[in-house]
Amino acid sequence: MNRILKLLIALLILGGQLLAQPQVISGKIERIENFKSAYISARTIDIWLPDSYSTSRKYAVLYMQDGQMLFDSTQTWNKQAWDIDDVATGLLQTHQVRNFIVVGIWNGGKTRHEEYFPERVFQQLSQTEKDTFLAQLKNAGKNIDTFQAKSNNYLQFIVKELKPYIDKRFSVHTNPANTFIAGSSMGALVSIYALCEYPHIFGGAACLSTHWVGAYTLQNNPIPQHFIHYLNQYLPKPTQHKIYFDCGDQTLDALYPGVQQRVDSLLSQKGFTVANGLTRYFPGHNHSEKSWKNMLNIPLVFLLRQ
Repeated sequence: MNRILKLLIALLILGGQLLAQPQVISGKIERIENFKSAYISARTIDIWLPDSYSTSRKYAVLYMQDGQMLFDSTQTWNKQAWDIDDVATGLLQTHQVRNFIVVGIWNGGKTRHEEYFPERVFQQLSQTEKDTFLAQLKNAGKNIDTFQAKSNNYLQFIVKELKPYIDKRFSVHTNPANTFIAGSSMGALVSIYALCEYPHIFGGAACLSTHWVGAYTLQNNPIPQHFIHYLNQYLPKPTQHKIYFDCGDQTLDALYPGVQQRVDSLLSQKGFTVANGLTRYFPGHNHSEKSWKNMLNIPLVFLLRQ
């Protein structure tokens, strides 16, 4: 059955509206609509289970940001997707990774930037630096008058509400060695933040095209130095955790290599090696789901190898 036909079958008419689940090439999606939270606004959660999923075995769990961009390009705003079901299935079939499921967490739309910006880093900023950051966001076309980082609440939602639900509802390992988190851009920022804030929950993070600049310029931007300072204080132990970074050098990714090299140097100082602290550079790659899809197999194998 081809993808278009499967999409048509999945369409449901409810209350006069046309609703559709993302269509995957393999495995299946279990969707939780309107997942309620005491910490953030309710949102959709899409859980991908591989074809091999069985309650007779245990699976690792990969939590991913921007869940609406992961599976089906026909349903995304830019007609691109990570297609993680395709990538994961290929790796599972060739036994390059252990069995795992994917928990795609939809972002909050207009609250995405605030929920993904590491809160401890924001708290380090002076008022002048906060004003500069807000001005840079406005100059980039963001229609906002104030900005307040809300990532602590976002991570509490994952750790205190979503993970317990997943642990109870699905046949998964619950220990840090089998619990990972990943994202791109701002989603990469909140993923490394999650690893640093909850090292007893997450055993590794995959951070693609990490948005170290916070805003959209390097000029007169105080944010990168504060991220370096935060990581210097809170990076977890390399003996028990894995961290993957990457970046391209086109479009928005052109802002990242210099800062990423400083992060690489810090990882080395903290005792990370290529076995547990890998960074890859991809000349010619840009800031898009198409690029992240093309390099996704590398962090998946890095975190989940057998």
